[in-house]
Amino acid sequence: MKTLNFLVIGKNQEILETLKRIIENNDGWKAEIQSDETVCQDYIKENEVDIVLLSSGLDEEFENEIKTFCENISKDVKVIDHYGGGSGLLKNEVYTLFPNLQP
Repeated sequence: MKTLNFLVIGKNQEILETLKRIIENNDGWKAEIQSDETVCQDYIKENEVDIVLLSSGLDEEFENEIKTFCENISKDVKVIDHYGGGSGLLKNEVYTLFPNLQP
């Protein structure tokens, strides 16, 4: 089973911690959370990241910048704009990107 590694970026620490719990409640899914945009590109370069999950509180300029960075990096990093909707929505967003992982 492939492990999916998430980098969850947002400004609300409580939401970030909730997303981490929801993500890690799935077998083989691991999450790191980050509220400091200035370290995100280096984190992605230096760590195995499959999905960058954009949460609330980020400005549009940063969102566009990190999406462009993920599209142009030599790794295959997917980006999900996630602004709520519960764990079912999050799973559907992930399985849309990785259909072969769907149970």
